[in-house]
Amino acid sequence: MSLTDAQWARIQPLPPDRTPKRGGRRHDHRQVIGAIAFKYRTGTPWMDLPEHFGSWKGAHNRLRKWAADGTWEKVSTALLAQADAEGDLGWVVAVDSTIVRAHQHAAGARQKGPRRASRHRALGRSRGGPTTKIHLAADSRCRPLAFALTPGQAGDAPAFTEVMARLRVPRPTDRTRTAPDVVLADKAYSSRAIRTHLRRRGIRAVIPQPADQAANRKRLGSRGGRPPAFDRDAYKQRNTVERCINKLKQWPGLATRYDKTATICPAALHIAGILIRSTA
Repeated sequence: MSLTDAQWARIQPLPPDRTPKRGGRRHDHRQVIGAIAFKYRTGTPWMDLPEHFGSWKGAHNRLRKWAADGTWEKVSTALLAQADAEGDLGWVVAVDSTIVRAHQHAAGARQKGPRRASRHRALGRSRGGPTTKIHLAADSRCRPLAFALTPGQAGDAPAFTEVMARLRVPRPTDRTRTAPDVVLADKAYSSRAIRTHLRRRGIRAVIPQPADQAANRKRLGSRGGRPPAFDRDAYKQRNTVERCINKLKQWPGLATRYDKTATICPAALHIAGILIRSTA
């Protein structure tokens, strides 16, 4: 998978133009980013990358270094800012999560301690084996806006505020925008804490109430308060996040987790998001 001219025209000004150390060679950004994208888009092992992409070690090192210093996230944020400036970013945001199976190669990372291991690796265990859960927000055009990783057995609601905190779109004449107009989410996110969080930030919540919560409110009578507002027509747009997840899972290297650390996994998601946004 090579980058198209249209994709590269959007991405080219964004990666930092770093000068290599003395004695080193400057690697072409387009070639290296194309190699990394090919690896995740096809699920190819690093050592089996086609020769025209150059050294697989150079591509892997670039992925790792730019993941560590936040370059991939910065490029992704810059593309979001471009889309926002062009009026091409929908601020009706849908939030959801998806579970991906972890390959045996994802195990075995060095751990700093048993209590911190699962958080460091974002790797959990369920009936199907080791898994990772990807929490994400998507715009109205099914494009990813923000990600967060947790072990696979973690709940959806506790990660909601982390996903929302990662939604940051810089603006040239105004401060960074972090609050969408509307947030769409399913019943798993129907909690008083989440509704209060959104209300305090001036964000309209479109979240259905589960039957047990509605029954408990009615049982309490006047003490149960009013039912939360729910816009059924607006909720029909929640499929945008599910369609975004489908786009990401078309990348075999993302549909199954092969990376050991929780640093590389978000970088791979940002790369997919960069190419999805630069294609649209």
